[in-house]
Amino acid sequence: MDTLFSPNTQWVLLSTLILGMAAGVIGCLAYWKRQSLMSDALSHAALPGVVIAFALSGTKSLPVMIAGAAVSSLIGAFMIQWIRSSSRIKEDTAMGMILSVFFGFGIMLLTIVNRSAGGNQSGLDSFIFGQAASMVRQDVYTMLMLAVLVMLVVFIAFKEWKLFLFDPDFAKGLGLSGRLMNSVYLAVLVLVIVIGIQAVGVILMSALLIIPAVSARYWTHSFKWMVILSAIFGGGAGMTGTMISTLGKGWPTGPFIVVSSSVLFVISLVFGAEKGLLIQALQLRSQKKQHAGQAQVWSRQTVSIKEAD
Repeated sequence: MDTLFSPNTQWVLLSTLILGMAAGVIGCLAYWKRQSLMSDALSHAALPGVVIAFALSGTKSLPVMIAGAAVSSLIGAFMIQWIRSSSRIKEDTAMGMILSVFFGFGIMLLTIVNRSAGGNQSGLDSFIFGQAASMVRQDVYTMLMLAVLVMLVVFIAFKEWKLFLFDPDFAKGLGLSGRLMNSVYLAVLVLVIVIGIQAVGVILMSALLIIPAVSARYWTHSFKWMVILSAIFGGGAGMTGTMISTLGKGWPTGPFIVVSSSVLFVISLVFGAEKGLLIQALQLRSQKKQHAGQAQVWSRQTVSIKEAD
């Protein structure tokens, strides 16, 4: 329990809070672009870049490995687009291919690096499932700055994002470049993935992007409130999962963050104000009572008409 109140843990909690908020915001963009699998593909594609950056630099420097992960993820994204445009393979199939190939390549490189001199002490395994507790204060500063940058990009151009997602033809008529918006979307998606893989891990990072957005969808039809709620859910899951992981020695952060996010999803699924199962059941029950009442009225009217005849 003392670990929970240590200064380093407080910084880590702040970083996972901001990371969860950034992931929730970008997850809404991915949700409405119907590219949920893209976040999974790019997070897995980041692993080779992390390992190669470590092998070239020889040190576990978060900025260097973020740069390597970003390059690897962007290569994966461009390969997905190339496969889709130059063949008959659909986008989801291309994503699955890139996800598997890049992750397998990353695991192969990770095995080689871990068997090299000093490689087994690198701690690169933490990038698979996440280990926020291993971050130093400089890592936290880097993550905070980049996560805040991601959220600023979305909130400053919020109107443009709405047009881009919901009415691209109208946006094009107003002079908004679809290619530019796609490039910015891809950039912020890659950025939030690469800054989160040390805390959540490459395998589970996509869950932190998508689950808060889907959970928020059960509470509102408004895009603005969906973004806000998704940020709150993502930040809350990030803090809760980190707090739980600090209670045990060597507990990975990512799985606990995802489990916390999943609990929020189940609550939203059942009690959500717009699409929750409980609300739908109550509405269905009310409609059945209303129809039964109308049927009784019609029956009485029919009887009255027959008696009058």
